[in-house]
Amino acid sequence: MDSTRVTEHPTSHERRRPSDGRPPAPADPRGALLRSPQPPRTPPAVSPPDREDAQEAAVLPPPGRTGDAPAGPGAPPCPQAAASGPSAASGAPASGAEHSQPSAAEPDPHRPRPAPESTPTMPGTEENRPSGAPGGQDRRTGQGRPPGGPMPMRRDGDRLRFVGAATRRIARGIDLDEIVMGLCRATVPTFSDAILVYLRDPLPVGDERPTGPVVLRLRRTDRIPEERDTEGGFAPAPQEPAELADLSALTAERCEVRPGGALAEVLRGVRPVFADAAAARAALPELLGEELSVPGGQRAILAPLRGRRRVIGAALFLRRPERLAFEADDLLVAAQLATHSALGIDKAVLYGREAYIADELQRTMLPETLPRPTGVRLASRYLPAAETARVGGDWYDAIPLPGSRVALVVGDVMGHSMTSAAIMGQLRTTAQTLAGLDLPPQEVLHHLDEQAQRLGHDRMATCLYAVYDPVAHRITIANAGHPPPVLLHLGGRAEVLRVPPGAPIGVGGVDFEAVELDAPAGATLLLYTDGLVESRMRDVWTGIEQLRERLAATAQLTGPDHAPPLEALCDEVLDMLGPGDRDDDIALLAARFDGIAPSDVAYWVLESEDAAPGRARRLARRALSRWGLEDMSDSVELLVSEVVTNAVRYTTNPVSLRLLRTDVLRCEVGDDVPQLPRLRQARATDEGGRGLYLVNKLARRWGATRLSMGKVVWFELNRG
Repeated sequence: MDSTRVTEHPTSHERRRPSDGRPPAPADPRGALLRSPQPPRTPPAVSPPDREDAQEAAVLPPPGRTGDAPAGPGAPPCPQAAASGPSAASGAPASGAEHSQPSAAEPDPHRPRPAPESTPTMPGTEENRPSGAPGGQDRRTGQGRPPGGPMPMRRDGDRLRFVGAATRRIARGIDLDEIVMGLCRATVPTFSDAILVYLRDPLPVGDERPTGPVVLRLRRTDRIPEERDTEGGFAPAPQEPAELADLSALTAERCEVRPGGALAEVLRGVRPVFADAAAARAALPELLGEELSVPGGQRAILAPLRGRRRVIGAALFLRRPERLAFEADDLLVAAQLATHSALGIDKAVLYGREAYIADELQRTMLPETLPRPTGVRLASRYLPAAETARVGGDWYDAIPLPGSRVALVVGDVMGHSMTSAAIMGQLRTTAQTLAGLDLPPQEVLHHLDEQAQRLGHDRMATCLYAVYDPVAHRITIANAGHPPPVLLHLGGRAEVLRVPPGAPIGVGGVDFEAVELDAPAGATLLLYTDGLVESRMRDVWTGIEQLRERLAATAQLTGPDHAPPLEALCDEVLDMLGPGDRDDDIALLAARFDGIAPSDVAYWVLESEDAAPGRARRLARRALSRWGLEDMSDSVELLVSEVVTNAVRYTTNPVSLRLLRTDVLRCEVGDDVPQLPRLRQARATDEGGRGLYLVNKLARRWGATRLSMGKVVWFELNRG
């Protein structure tokens, strides 16, 4: 079964029978009662109202059940007006009437009008037609009512109140399931005993024109059980067809609407129709399948669901055989319910598409995965401001830099809208480009400020840019109006780093200042946006102090010699947010500094001469022997010789050579020439041009990065 299909959901309904043997009073479990003109002898029990439905109870009573039910304690007896009760004009007293009627010419304007009181009549029967004209005749049909028959009820006001309550309940839904459930709960059991809701699969979105055949899929069924203790669902009554015992099991789950077929004609007509209509008799087997037969007569209404552009489904309302059949005015009620439900579904589909676009935009703006640079471990979190505002201007990033360094970036564009997310994406792309140039942090912020001014005068953002060097165990930080980072030391001490605040990006004409600080091994740097520490309940500095205390308390749990796990640390930080503290979206980036030990680093400066490649091979062989990696000597010597040869060919200044031993062996060769080498296919007659080809074949990874003063060519080899 398709995951979108929801099986039958029974509505709590219990009919209690009075002890005097009289027929049960038709009671609506949601609070609506059918009142009778005859004063009750013994008030029957009424089922308690169902949650909030007691306030918006549908006042249309389930027709077709006779009996007496009181209007409530202290309710006055029902006056029979001459306009609505023909007994006064004809001289024939109404059945069971015990109170005299007030004069129709002297109405009491301050007395509330009582609810309609009568036993519903069966449409189509001559003896039970509504009668409202003097002389015992119906004002609409002119036909008389037999003396002693049940007095018909005036239900026009009841229908209006029911439609109002039902549409309010349907309108409360935001997503598709809530709207369909609201339709089912509003109509069962007040309007119908069962309902089946079919929707197009897939549902069209907005103005798009769906391709392929029209397919309807059963979305939800709901019904009222015969007794509370029946667990089988829609329990068949003695006169009820056994096919209605289980709607969800016997109803066709999927139906393809044949062009020009009977179901297509009914859906094209838009208006609800009775099941005994000629078009509906041919359309229902196509919709429901041959296994399920609906009750005969006017006990079923098929209502197309039409949205703004096209029909998006159908709803089938069913009544039991022992219950009063639908009347002509009930078609108008079904049309109103179908129209409000279809428009709500249309808007829910559009809202779902917009939420999907927002989620995709936010997902593409933020990094899908964080890199794994050497000497640092990373973890991140992002929380939107609310479910209805899933996009925002907060972002984070980690960018590998030459020399095993890494740039840590966190920023916040003002606002949390689609525009803020778009500006954030532009600034993040600009920051990545500037980081690739290996510019100092203060220069990166300066260029970001210029870019924000080019985007517009009101494009404001805060940003913090830090560069971590695992070899030097130092970090350089520049700030543009962003909350300061917090450094958690290995011993459990947490400190707020003193970084010059600077002005936000987009102000223009402001110089940014960078500071260089120690980054000891085992320490954790936490970068965050102001949504974590600032809200309506607290100011930003109070929130920063609470964050520092939370980090220190979390570190105490793992002891002074062990740093807390990064993922668990991020979760603990987010747990400090209490109810009502989420006023803005939150971006969080945590970096654990492992560093690279000096014993795992070998660094040399080579003169730009013909003997440089040979000297580079000897130095590399010596370092590998010291590290116990002699089995890698042949590959490393060959690749180091090729890269150093390419460097000294185009420069006259010294060349740097560095080997790093981590989980891989990394070699870096730097020079002052900005042009990057390109891999090309050498011809058979060429004497050179095969150096990078060998590097590409033998190395695990390789690349070239432009620096502010030259470039670095690097490659990595797996350690045997």
